[in-house]
Amino acid sequence: MKKIRLGKTGLEVARINFGGNVFGWTLDEKQSFEILDTFTEAGFNFIDTADTYSWWVDGNIGGESEAIIGKWMKSRGNRDRIIIATKVGSQNREHGVDSSKKHILKSIDESLKRLQTDTIDLYYTHFDDGVTPVEETLSAYDEIIKAGKVRYIGASNVSPARLVESLELAKKTGLPAYQTLQPHYNLVERTHYEAEYAPIVAKYGLSVLTYWSLASGFLSGKYRSQADLAKSVRGEAVGKYLNEKGLNVLKALDEVSGKHGSQPATVALAWLLAQPHVAAPIVSATSKSQLKTLFAAPGLVLDKEDLALLDKASK
Repeated sequence: MKKIRLGKTGLEVARINFGGNVFGWTLDEKQSFEILDTFTEAGFNFIDTADTYSWWVDGNIGGESEAIIGKWMKSRGNRDRIIIATKVGSQNREHGVDSSKKHILKSIDESLKRLQTDTIDLYYTHFDDGVTPVEETLSAYDEIIKAGKVRYIGASNVSPARLVESLELAKKTGLPAYQTLQPHYNLVERTHYEAEYAPIVAKYGLSVLTYWSLASGFLSGKYRSQADLAKSVRGEAVGKYLNEKGLNVLKALDEVSGKHGSQPATVALAWLLAQPHVAAPIVSATSKSQLKTLFAAPGLVLDKEDLALLDKASK
């Protein structure tokens, strides 16, 4: 399995990043183990989660996803072969968005316990509260990196201005620098990332790990009418894409996937993999058949005509 290095880190990952928000939500523990086994048996090694997944489910408090992953790694004895990314700072029922040092130092120990590991490979600022000084946040990361609890850090929902401020401060002071960016980016959500974040990514050499890479499943092609929105728990989230642009993107995906004997979701991920600095799109699956569609993406090379067609439809 071909791997790629993340930023200036020593982390080498296969080019699909499994999104663990489904663990403890749309997949129970047994189903999660089966999906994780299939994912890693195919040669993939990169799993993404967060300390608050999935607090929005009735009866959950957050941390369920980390706990399932921790149990799975312990039962399989494979921690040394897995790259684990988790996050800190997002809200749950007990607290709002919080990127303070106090919250980070408390949260890292809780995540380590749930994941049943001594070290997290990649630790993200999931959400930035916009109030905590960036020096305070980075100093918290400096402390936990020096303690061996975290290897590298990344940023997700951090404003362009605060991201640049953090990167510049790290350069000047020697505090830890973000090595990856996890933005909302896909064929129907391009403008915000390409206009505001892509120049920062290029300047500072960040690796990009996109979230909602398939637009909550819209780019799989299974939602083509209002009636289709009831097909899954995520259906409500994709209604906004049922417009002229969204349907044009699906038409282009159909054409390219037909040409290659592929699937729309595979093509949508292959498009992301063809974009500058994108290392490994984050994507979830709840069945082995869905996983096969994802697995095919790194091997699908889109030609200039394919990329031009998709670019025109999605602009």
